[in-house]
Amino acid sequence: MVDATLERRDASDGTGNGGVFTRLRGLFGSGSKKKKKKSRGPWWKLSRVTLLGLAVLAATVSLRVIDPDVVEALRLKTFDAFNRIQPRTPADPSPVVIVDIDERSLAELGQWPWPRTLVGDLIAATRDYGMAVIGFDAVFREVDKTSPSALVKTMRGADTNLLSELGKLPSNEAYMAEIMRTMRTVVGQAGTRNEPLSTPPDVAMQTSVKAFLKDKTARHFQPQQDGQTISDEAFARSFMLNFSELISNVPEVEAAASGRAFFSVDEEFDGVVRRVPVMKIIQGAVKPTLALEMLRVGLNGNSILSRVDPGGIKDVVLQVKGTPGFAIPTDEKGRVWVYFAEEDKFNTEDNSGRLYVSATDVINKRVPPERMAGRLALVGTSAVGLLDIRSTPISPRLPGVEVHANLIETIMQGTVLKHPVQMHIIEILVFAIAGLILIVSVPRLGPFVSLAFVAVVCGGLVYASWHLFSQELTFLDPAYPSAATILLYAVLAFSNYARDAQEKKQVRGAFAQYLSPDLVEQLAENPDQLTLGGETKKMTMLFCDVRGFTSISELYKTDPQGLTVLINRLLTPLTDAILKKGGTIDKYMGDCIMAFWNAPLDVPEQEKDSCASALDMYDALDALNEIRKQEAEESGMKYLPLNIGIGINTGDVVVGNMGSEQRFDYSVLGDAVNLAARLEGQSKSYGVKTVIGDTTNDYAKNDFATLELDLIAVKGKSEAVRIFTLLGRKDMLESEEFKTLRQHHEGFLKAYRAQEWEHAEEIAETCKGMLDGLMDEFYSIYRGRIDEFRENPPPADWDGVYVATTK
Repeated sequence: MVDATLERRDASDGTGNGGVFTRLRGLFGSGSKKKKKKSRGPWWKLSRVTLLGLAVLAATVSLRVIDPDVVEALRLKTFDAFNRIQPRTPADPSPVVIVDIDERSLAELGQWPWPRTLVGDLIAATRDYGMAVIGFDAVFREVDKTSPSALVKTMRGADTNLLSELGKLPSNEAYMAEIMRTMRTVVGQAGTRNEPLSTPPDVAMQTSVKAFLKDKTARHFQPQQDGQTISDEAFARSFMLNFSELISNVPEVEAAASGRAFFSVDEEFDGVVRRVPVMKIIQGAVKPTLALEMLRVGLNGNSILSRVDPGGIKDVVLQVKGTPGFAIPTDEKGRVWVYFAEEDKFNTEDNSGRLYVSATDVINKRVPPERMAGRLALVGTSAVGLLDIRSTPISPRLPGVEVHANLIETIMQGTVLKHPVQMHIIEILVFAIAGLILIVSVPRLGPFVSLAFVAVVCGGLVYASWHLFSQELTFLDPAYPSAATILLYAVLAFSNYARDAQEKKQVRGAFAQYLSPDLVEQLAENPDQLTLGGETKKMTMLFCDVRGFTSISELYKTDPQGLTVLINRLLTPLTDAILKKGGTIDKYMGDCIMAFWNAPLDVPEQEKDSCASALDMYDALDALNEIRKQEAEESGMKYLPLNIGIGINTGDVVVGNMGSEQRFDYSVLGDAVNLAARLEGQSKSYGVKTVIGDTTNDYAKNDFATLELDLIAVKGKSEAVRIFTLLGRKDMLESEEFKTLRQHHEGFLKAYRAQEWEHAEEIAETCKGMLDGLMDEFYSIYRGRIDEFRENPPPADWDGVYVATTK
């Protein structure tokens, strides 16, 4: 072990510098070579980035479960995009015809509403064309003011008998109802959320939705509400849209109808029609939508059945005689996603649209019979003034009646899009699992690999969603899972970037005074290169001490602050010389510096760099002494030059955290460290500036001027080591004067170890003065040894080893 001064591994020395790595314990922790993986502590002690990622993931999952408008908007816009990219391919011919109360019809037949007699003529025309059913996207709420009985009340000055006869004529509603009995007719109704002003007639409250049953896959499911078991119908009703007021037709029309249905289509919160409820609760009665009721009536169906499962409404079934029923899948609220075909042409002169024919042409029998026979007739309007224009995924201005036509076609073609509860669960699971993977991967694999994973997840979601939409008619929302995954990645990437930036800042702050700027940047960019666990590795140690420090201190007896300034002026340039050559400052111990190479970062040419650093330190010292000399002359103070001795040694040491569990420091231990300290102490004993070990010399001798000094057994060691002195750089090594000195020097040591004292003295005298006398003191010291050996000769088998008696 080194002496007591060197053993103070964690002490502060008056310069305010403790161990360098103590400041990093909180940043990197401590490790062990036996445990290669970094200890992360108990599982519940998660990093801040991980906790933040989990919080964001939990928030996004919760947001999806709550499903507010902003989340649903992403899903709906994705559906719009898919529908526009691949509109539904309609059947040819279409099973439905829109009898359009268009601008041409209004011009020829008068403004809407038309007299009920004209509406009756329209119904009769569709009957004569052999159409399957006629449905009205309109409601006849008020009595026709053109009925004879109503006209009588408005006539003034007419003959009384004439008025009496007119009053006896059937009403227009009776005329229309009579024709309705000859043609299957579905009348339209509407619902509002106003308080009802009156009770609709009983016939208007009739509905074809007759039953509610559990789906066969959920027969053991018991619907509950507020802890109480409820019926299947009550469970289904809890999911449906509910309207408080029914807007119905006049009683004669309601009584003559084959079916009654609501025609209003509900817009989403953004004003776009995408999903149409096939059932609604209106003033307590469950009513079917116009398209569904027209299909029931047109197919001679009996009634409509609704099936439920734990997620809500699963589907509705048209019960048709002789068939198992015709199931139409819905969402949990009983809505059908309308898969729109491309918008059709309307208000044309020749009825060239796929769906639209002008009502005036139907009434006047100007439409080819084959265009009408056997189809479902939807009566509606495309006239802008009648305010039935809707925004849809395929068009911002689509007549509302065409929405019904698309729904009928969708159902009859079997192209109803499904977005079951299972898809909601899959959407949540996908980004929940992807999010957990990101939370683990981003800190470990970095942002670029994780970004590739995010791209794969999002791309896979889009591909899977498009495949399901185009091939399976199932809608899987890729937008929110992708957005949530990207958001989580962004949060994690930014948090890791911020954390890394903070770590780099800490690394730079902790190492700036101990490592060169280049090494500091390497550590900042790659902190994993810093091994804080104890390990054995080859390193080079340098010890530097000020000679004659006691004498210098005496000059500052009355100015201790001045001594501190002097020491700082000395240590600063010496430290710079070490750092510039890739060295690490271990500690300052008063006027002594301990440094090493090859830790925490590898230094490939550690031996050469340490030798170059030592020579640079002497250059820096010479410059400082010159400045101090000038200052002393100007101030009239006594000038004492500063001198240093350096010891350098290379060998295997243990580097890592040393100390107790309460307090430890990152440093080096080992015989090679102790020897480096001893070599620094021997520099004065040999009259040279720098003493280096054998291993250091092996790597440095081809680039630096070095000479062997001795075979010495330093104090505390029984084995002898070969030591060398470092004299200069490669220019000196290649000089003729050094080559001559080296040749004589080798002869000197050979004669000395052979106990040829006179010959050795002759060679020493020859070497005197070479290289400006760098080795003169060395040879003087050896003459003293020779004189001692003459008086007390070593044994005949002496191996030339000198046993040091001082440190």
